[in-house]
Amino acid sequence: MALDSRFLSLLCCPVSKRPLFSLSRAQLDFLNRAIARGEVQGVDGQPIGTALRDALISDDMRVIYRIDDGIPVLLPDAGIGTTQLHDFPK
Repeated sequence: MALDSRFLSLLCCPVSKRPLFSLSRAQLDFLNRAIARGEVQGVDGQPIGTALRDALISDDMRVIYRIDDGIPVLLPDAGIGTTQLHDFPK
């Protein structure tokens, strides 16, 4: 489910305060393949075991936040760092 553009324009990363954007389909597919292979951890060090249906990414492409049932989960410990994802699509 896509977020309303006006609502999305108000959101920012809770750590860096950088703007957030919707993850592209290619980025989401790449991330979910890595999750399926067991290669993804949250910033809290816990493995991510469930594929994401939708997500946001900071404008510097460093942190991903999931969207659950249309609600962005913008908790610092709930982020997924992209540096662990080799060849992550830009």
